Amino acid sequence: MKNKLIYTFQDHLKESLKDPKFKKAWKKSQVEYDLASTLIKKRLSKKISQRNLAKKINTTQAVISRIETMSANPSLFLLKRLAEALDSKLILQFK
Repeated sequence: MKNKLIYTFQDHLKESLKDPKFKKAWKKSQVEYDLASTLIKKRLSKKISQRNLAKKINTTQAVISRIETMSANPSLFLLKRLAEALDSKLILQFK
């Protein structure tokens, strides 16, 4: 059996960050990426679908999808409701 080369998102990101224009754009979107990534990981670890999470916070599946695909800028109120629905704590920091 041949070994297959696996090219992950992290590999792609590492390569892409060598481009100064991409690096600048990535830094601008880092917060949104971190939020989306954290939400997806937390939701999947709890084995909750987008639809069920949406029902828990009285919104639509499309809203959850837009947050997870970085197509929306959720309010602090919505983030707080998401954290509660996922039995998590919302921590906001300025560094």
